This record gives sequence, structure tokens and C-alpha cells, in this order.
Amino acid sequence: MDKQNIVVTYNASPEQKALLLEVLGSLATLTFLNEIQSAQREQTLERADVLLSWNFPREILPHEYPRLQHVKFIQLISAGADHMPFAELPSHIIVASNPGAYATPMAEHVMAMTLALAKRLLIEHQKLRNGEFDQFTPNRMLSGTTAGILGFGGIGRATARLMRAFAMHIYALNQSGKSTEPADFIGTLQDLEHVLRASDVVVISLPLTRTTKGLIGKKELAWMKPDALLVNVARGAIIDEEALYTHLKSHPTFMAGIDAWWTEPFLHGTFRMDYPFLELPNVLGSPHNSAVVSNILLEATRQAAENVKHFLEGEKVIGIVRREDYLW
Repeated sequence: MDKQNIVVTYNASPEQKALLLEVLGSLATLTFLNEIQSAQREQTLERADVLLSWNFPREILPHEYPRLQHVKFIQLISAGADHMPFAELPSHIIVASNPGAYATPMAEHVMAMTLALAKRLLIEHQKLRNGEFDQFTPNRMLSGTTAGILGFGGIGRATARLMRAFAMHIYALNQSGKSTEPADFIGTLQDLEHVLRASDVVVISLPLTRTTKGLIGKKELAWMKPDALLVNVARGAIIDEEALYTHLKSHPTFMAGIDAWWTEPFLHGTFRMDYPFLELPNVLGSPHNSAVVSNILLEATRQAAENVKHFLEGEKVIGIVRREDYLW
């Protein structure tokens, strides 16, 4: 049987290249797109069976999409697939994301943001800089509070494990309303109001899809407790930007940790805020770096490569996304 042709469309590091060759070299011929001559590019894409991509729209140009008729499978290094141009790709192509690959560091980031907000660390640090020693404004204890985790995949489950160590109650939502991970309540998005009203901390770890875009707006924010903490490590567009800013400004005891923004370099080529979130004392921001720790890309590459291996060997593949969820 002829070897399959895998084209790696992103600029892999030497360590990633070695790993990909180790896992997939015996099953397929690997071509690294950044290493070939531009004259060979179209022919290489036409012969590809599998693409291994990171930021697909930056790596494959729209006029090249018709060259992908032979491609059967696209494996993403990223955990999300909302950047994929599904409407423009041949409909037969299977696309798999990389679920859970970044779950551990992202869960730690959620916990760090939650603790920093609950303990008012940024607020009190700023007061100290200004010469104010505010010892007696209470901060908050997490023990015994309820965390509502919207999205109970790899990131959500890893977050729940850390939060249970703080004796927090876990209310979780996913697509099925079922999970093997312990939770005090597990439901679907049909239970969103119930979970938002009950939660002291709300964590957003959902994929951005047609269903979840704009999921949290003025009405949903009003369901939440006046002093709730909201932490978003998923995608900015899951929350209505104007509604969140307005709610934060009018509810000074409501706090938000924002790691995922509405306009970011990965998708848009630049970072921009339409509202001055970082001027608000009840906001803590980070530059969507919750997953960025040493060696994480190598670990994510290994998981992605193993998934490609399973596809080539006819075994079960994880992370297959439903095309219709991303037809905006």
C-alpha cells in the first residue's frame, strides 16, 4: 500500500518536526510546506491526503482551497476550530481539533484569575502603590462557593479538579448533560439560567460555534449574582462585548477575568478593545496566554500526531468537529 501524503502547513520547530517524523514517518510521507519551493506548492497541496495545520487561513490561501480535493483529513494543532473557513472548503474533508491538549495550563490560569479576583490582589496592590494600606476591606473565600463551568470538556474538567481542591461545588454544562467527572450538577445549555443564578464563579471554556456565539449577553449577565466572578479563557465572541463592559461598570462588585478577547492577532492580525475594560478596577486581563507554558506546543503536537496516526490506521479519532456548527 502506498504511503499517505501528509503536508504540515505551519512552521514547525525542529523538535516538532522530529516528533512528527517519529510518530508518523513509518505511515506517511511528510512534507513541510515552508521548506519547499513556491513552484512546488500547488502540486504538493494537490497530492496531500492529510493536512496538519495551526492557523489554517494564514497558512493556506483562499485561491488554494480548490487544490485540496484529494485531502481527506485536516488535523489542527489548536484546540478550537472557529477560525476554519468551512464554507469555502471541499465538503468531504473531515476536520479534527485538538481537544484537551492545553487543558492543564489553562485550568491553572482559570484558578489564578479566580483567586486574584476573589482576593482583590490587583486592587490592593494598586492601593499600596498609592500609599493606601487597606487592611480591612474583606476579600472572598472560595471554600463552599459554587463554580459554574460552561463547557465541560478537557479544560472544564481540569478546572473542576482544581476547584474541588478548594472545596467548591461544581455546576457544569456540556452538550450531553452527562459526564464521568464528578459534579454537583451537570446539564446542558438548556440549564444555563439555573447555573448562572446559582454560581459565585462562572468559567467559560466552551468552543465558539453558531450556538455559543453571543451566548452571554445583557439578559444572561443579569441572571448572575451581583458579586459573581466571570472568567473567560475560551473565545471573546461568546460574550457580548458591550453588554459585559456596561455590566462591569454598573456593578462594581461584579468582576471579570478576561483571557480571550474579541479582536486578537491570531484571527484578526491585531489586538483591539472597543471598550476600555482595563481602566475598570474590577477587570483582570491577560493576552490569551493561558495555554502558553514551556513545551506545551510539543505536547499538543504529539497529541495531534497520534490522532492523525489513528486516522491513517482506521482507528477512533478524537475532536472531529461538525461542519454545520461553524457555518456562520
